Amino acid sequence: MADPMRIRAQAAGDKTTVRVLMSHEMETGQRKDAEGKTIPAWFIQEVTASLNGKPVLTAEWGPAVSKNPFLQFVVKGAKAGDKISVSWKDNKGDTRTDEATVS
Repeated sequence: MADPMRIRAQAAGDKTTVRVLMSHEMETGQRKDAEGKTIPAWFIQEVTASLNGKPVLTAEWGPAVSKNPFLQFVVKGAKAGDKISVSWKDNKGDTRTDEATVS
């Protein structure tokens, strides 16, 4: 299983800025190892975020996203104490879900 995501959610007025740092190798499938063999593609395909269980973001990613991707987005209507949940699924079927409280 992948390392936990680092999620920060800070409210300012009626808007909350959410910052997410995901731990994932994100291989494109085009690089070669020391022996000249192609390293298989391995990347995050789907990212979803929810506020108190209600979906607020859905994204489809591909192999062009960098290793350990950073995602930032703004949510309206969140307040201190609300829960932000972020999930991803990669092309090998691995998944990760982590949660943070809005401060």
